[in-house]
Amino acid sequence: MAQSEHHEQFLCSICLDPLKEPVTIPCGHSYCLMCINDCWDQKEQRPPYSCPQCRESFTQRPLLKKNTLLSEMMEKLEKTSVHTASCSQENSGVECDVCTTEKNSAVMSCLTCLASFCEGHLQPHYQSPVFMKHKLVKATTQVQENLCVRHGKLMEIYCQDDNLCICYLCMIDNHKGHSVVSVESEWTKKKTVLQLTKVTCTKIIQDRERGHQELSQAVKSFKISAQEAVEDCKKVFTELICSLEEKCSEINDLISAQEKAETDRAEDLQRQMDQELTDLRQKKTEIEELLMSENQVHFLKGFQSVCALPTCEDIPSITQRPHVSFKGVSISGFKEALEKICQKETDKISDKVSQVHIAEPKTRLDFLQYFCQLQVDPNTAHKGLILSDLNRKISRTDEDRYCSYHPERFDSLCYIMCKEALFGRCYWEVECSGKNWAVGFCYKGIDRKGTSDSCRLGFNKISWRFGYYQEQFGFIHDKVRTPLTAASRIGVYLDHNAGTLSFYNITTTMTLMFRFQTSFTEPLYTAYQILHDSSVRIIERERAQKEYL
Repeated sequence: MAQSEHHEQFLCSICLDPLKEPVTIPCGHSYCLMCINDCWDQKEQRPPYSCPQCRESFTQRPLLKKNTLLSEMMEKLEKTSVHTASCSQENSGVECDVCTTEKNSAVMSCLTCLASFCEGHLQPHYQSPVFMKHKLVKATTQVQENLCVRHGKLMEIYCQDDNLCICYLCMIDNHKGHSVVSVESEWTKKKTVLQLTKVTCTKIIQDRERGHQELSQAVKSFKISAQEAVEDCKKVFTELICSLEEKCSEINDLISAQEKAETDRAEDLQRQMDQELTDLRQKKTEIEELLMSENQVHFLKGFQSVCALPTCEDIPSITQRPHVSFKGVSISGFKEALEKICQKETDKISDKVSQVHIAEPKTRLDFLQYFCQLQVDPNTAHKGLILSDLNRKISRTDEDRYCSYHPERFDSLCYIMCKEALFGRCYWEVECSGKNWAVGFCYKGIDRKGTSDSCRLGFNKISWRFGYYQEQFGFIHDKVRTPLTAASRIGVYLDHNAGTLSFYNITTTMTLMFRFQTSFTEPLYTAYQILHDSSVRIIERERAQKEYL
């Protein structure tokens, strides 16, 4: 018990295993070097870094160095554990079958005598010629397995027809005429085979360990690359924001300068016009006074001076434009142009980001990570189709159903499309019955009215068809057919960026049926055709995951 508690003091609180390459962080807690690095490398663990145990935070990421004292203690502890386990195994070994009073531990078992012996009682097997040919093995409790359950005889024969160890009575009785060899001969042969299997297994383990290490390294590099991209993105956008703020300040200064210049000019003109008005009003007063004079001589003497009006400059053009404003300087056009550029560049970046993958999916679990729950669009459904089971099942009906007009509805072909625009990596499954169904893919612009090839799945350049056509199963694109073996549970995997459509037969295993390679220029939409005595059901995510588990 004390030893168990002693061991618990040297467990890593992250992986709960004994410390490996122990390091101690500033708060005093110790962890495996790999564990604490992985913990801090996670996305959510950004500065400040914190201790997973006491939550003490550090502004800078602590420099991790191996705790040599703790490492030596762990090595001693491991050696002690191995020695203790070894002693325990020796003490709990097989007992000697010859000892009558105090049972000693057996050191060897004899497959001929079917008994186990301690060191003292084993000596006759080394000294007496009678026992020297007996088969000795390390002490084991499995000696009785060498006896035939039916006859109680030693099983020294191996039947190759039935793959069984038998005694000589079994060979005469139930295995007469069978191919038999000695157990030792078959053991030697099988041991050689098992050694080869071990070599193969070791090679596979090494390959998997190397693959695991490479994948771990790839994930680490992937995370570092992603973090660098995020930081670069932040830096660029920060610089862009600063640049826009500078441009904003520059334009504001330009407007303010123009405002001041024009305002000053207008104020000068106002002062000039005020002076002219004063002079004109004074002249008008003088004229009115002279007009009131009845003295003709006085009038004539003053006429010459009063009749001359003050000189006035032409009225400036600003007075002819009372609604002058800065509305024409609005940067709404700049905003729209900038938004268009940003959207265009964002789409490019998004496309490149979606192409970055660590590995291609191989197992069904890998594919389920890209599962996409598709929803059919009733507005596109032909009037001969009915939906059920929460719109997941599509069937054909002969009833004369009324459907309101809709520009996206297929009016002549028994088609229905899904709502989702598919790009990047997507995976989904469908369950089909009958021999009159097809799973299709198309661009949104496919024609919906009529029965021409421009409307038909697989009969033009913008659509693809997988399933039955005229009772023949296969894949069709641009009228080119590829015959295939039929299946009822289909897994569909789209890698839009790579330009691949893959179809899998889903049973107890996942088998690739067909893969089509092209270059997609638009998002894809899923479509289905269902005719008489057939139906298609879109599998929900929960069911697919439950079946896998």
